[in-house]
Amino acid sequence: MWRFFASSLVLFLLMCSCFSSAVSSSLYSSSCLLQGQFHLNGMHKTGDVVLGGLFGIHFFSTYPDLMLYFSLVNSGILCVSFHISGFRHAQTMAFAIDEINRNSNLLPNVTLGYSLYDNCVQLGVGFRAALSVASGREEQVILHDTCVGTPPVLGIVGDSSSTRSIAISSVLGLYRVPTVSYFATCSCLSDRQMFPSFFRTIPSDAFQVHAIIQILKRFGWTWAGLLISDNDYGVHAASSFQSDLGPSGGGCLAYTEILPADGDQSELKRIVDMMKNSTAHVVIVFVVRQNVTGLQWIASESWTSAAVLQTPRLMPYLGGTLGIAIRRGEIPGLRDFLLQIRPDLHHNNSYENTLCTGQEDLENVETEFLDISNLRPEYNVYKAVYALAYALDNMLRCEPGRGPFSGHSCGNLQRLEPWQLVYYLEKVNFTTSSGDQVSFDENGDVLPIYDIMNWQWLPDGRTKVQTVGEVKKSAFKGEELTLDEDKIFWKFESKEPPRSVCSESCPPGTRVARKKGEPECCFDCIPCSDGKISNKTGDSMECTSCPEDFWSSPQRDHCVPKKTEFLSYHESLGICLTATSLLGTFICAVVLGIFIYYRRTPIVRANNSGLSFQLLLSLKLCFLCSLLFIGRPRPWTCQLRHAAFGISFVLCVSCILVKTMVVLAVFKASKPGGEASLKWFGAVQQRGTVLVLTSVQAVICTVWIVSSSPAPHKNTQYHNDKVVYECIVGSTVGFAVLLGYIGLLAILSFLLAFLARNLPDSFNEAKLITFSMLIFCAVWVTFVPAYISSPGKYADAVEAFAILASSFGLLVALFGPKCYIILLRPERNTKKAIMGQNLPTSSANKTSSVNSNSNIM
Repeated sequence: MWRFFASSLVLFLLMCSCFSSAVSSSLYSSSCLLQGQFHLNGMHKTGDVVLGGLFGIHFFSTYPDLMLYFSLVNSGILCVSFHISGFRHAQTMAFAIDEINRNSNLLPNVTLGYSLYDNCVQLGVGFRAALSVASGREEQVILHDTCVGTPPVLGIVGDSSSTRSIAISSVLGLYRVPTVSYFATCSCLSDRQMFPSFFRTIPSDAFQVHAIIQILKRFGWTWAGLLISDNDYGVHAASSFQSDLGPSGGGCLAYTEILPADGDQSELKRIVDMMKNSTAHVVIVFVVRQNVTGLQWIASESWTSAAVLQTPRLMPYLGGTLGIAIRRGEIPGLRDFLLQIRPDLHHNNSYENTLCTGQEDLENVETEFLDISNLRPEYNVYKAVYALAYALDNMLRCEPGRGPFSGHSCGNLQRLEPWQLVYYLEKVNFTTSSGDQVSFDENGDVLPIYDIMNWQWLPDGRTKVQTVGEVKKSAFKGEELTLDEDKIFWKFESKEPPRSVCSESCPPGTRVARKKGEPECCFDCIPCSDGKISNKTGDSMECTSCPEDFWSSPQRDHCVPKKTEFLSYHESLGICLTATSLLGTFICAVVLGIFIYYRRTPIVRANNSGLSFQLLLSLKLCFLCSLLFIGRPRPWTCQLRHAAFGISFVLCVSCILVKTMVVLAVFKASKPGGEASLKWFGAVQQRGTVLVLTSVQAVICTVWIVSSSPAPHKNTQYHNDKVVYECIVGSTVGFAVLLGYIGLLAILSFLLAFLARNLPDSFNEAKLITFSMLIFCAVWVTFVPAYISSPGKYADAVEAFAILASSFGLLVALFGPKCYIILLRPERNTKKAIMGQNLPTSSANKTSSVNSNSNIM
């Protein structure tokens, strides 16, 4: 049919033939003739400016063949069934114009008229009616010789159908004739390139989809089914849901089913069985005549207010339905206006109802026509008329020279171009008496608003459709959903909204793992790996890594500071090492006290008491320096621990080395001609040697600290959930030189002591020094691999243990036998015993000579 009307477009356009006599100067006027009239049903009222309107007042159910249809429509025969709501829509426009004419503030000194036509709910009829409105009704229109004058109509309110609006606007848009629809919702009409002069006071289907998605989001329904009709509208709705539900609603469609247009029962049964087995508990649109319970229905605008479905028989299945509906508005005075309507007995049509006398009183009749409690399409008609009126009013208030058109000109009724009114219509902004703002965006769409309805089943068995909220879009706040949940009737036993999700939201500490081949709303929840968290309930796609010094809690829902690990004074290992260090220090102090107290006894005097005292003091330092390896590493402790350790042990080993050298020198002096060697081992030389040897180590430590100082370090490599505080040596070469120097002195002492091992036992320390150096070297040879392989605090424990073990080895090996003799065997601490009384005479003489020279201070 559309192809037929498109091809016949030339027949329906206004085609004026201006006849003027070029040879006769007496003819000053011209006339435009209509090519034909369509004899359409309509209502008319004259005025300075006329608004057109297209309404479905009659309809018919049969569809004749094309030629019969074409002829019958022309004669006005087919429109036989009266449509109460369509007639009320037309009367609402008439009322709005009458109200505007009585308003002195809007369009003063301008009277509006109207030409309202019946489209018979048919594309062809509606298309002809629109052309009739645009071209005018008179068979002959007399124009001034300048062809100026008010257009036949200023603008058109209608049509109610998207299909008819597309056809009409495609043609009238070529001439920029403004049309304002009150019921056409197809989002395709928002295309400003194809429909440059189309406006509407009803939201487009695109916002209807968004509105339903807002409801789904409000109740957390991320898993829903979609039933659509088998037409372009349904397919377009499905496409919009599939593209918009995921990004804006965070949801998925469990299924999309097309309801068969022919009512195929087997197909309907398949769809119903699929719905019953689905885990989706929310269904958008509906299925009737099937006992499907336990589902929450979401109704589109087209059937939310359908009274035929709001029956007690269907309430067990459809009760609790939530749906969106056209915004309801108040139109004060409309009912009184409708009561004034009387049948026109002078208008004779073949289908006129001859039972009417024209004097009927509608006040005493119960009729749907007078029910103004639920004005929804009528409210859109009302807003459309006022939008045109405000646009015209704004144009007429334009000040000459300050207008928006070429040369700052203004539009006027005598030379009005349709596009000029379109310009003002685009800028309309007013508020209705119901408090709703009316303005159009760049696509001609009104600021959208829908009422949210709820089908309620009352205790007495009656049904009621209750407004429970609204969803709208404002210029500044975007989409807003307002919902009074206390008013909502839920048909479920819990009286609460149902849950409808494919997979429950992942709890904190987990992340989403998509299921292959399934919608994105279906997933598994995988615990976060160590060191990562997700700290909110929701569908977290990734777990967040904790900062460097933090670790994930056992629940993986928050980060906690990592445990710190170092050799602490509060743990058993630290306590043992501390106690051992203090014990060794205490024993050194006791031994030193014993030696000082018994300093004049032969055994003390015979073993170089000066170096012995110095050795005991250095051993105390060795024991104490192990404490620097316990506790949290600090910059000063890291620098001091190795320096103190290196210098203390060099001091200790230097004393032992000098003692060994003194023993060898004394025995050498006991031989004939060897007395000269003793002059190199006096008290000053001994202390000087110890000082020089120790100074070398001090220089090594200083160079090491200055060039690459040891420093604290937070090591996270040993344990993921721990921070190990340790001292890095800074320079491995420096540390190796420090240990190597100690080892060199120790080996040298060992070799010299080993050479003197055969000297007389009664007073000779060579064997004791040899044994102590064996212990010392064994400890430190073992220390190196143990230190390298020990992580974190255990490396510090190994080094502290090596210091303590080697210190105890020296203390016990060198001073244990002497303390034993001093305290427990005093009879051996005599000059006679020291001189070796049981030795042969020659040996005794040697012993006497050595003994007299060995106590060199």
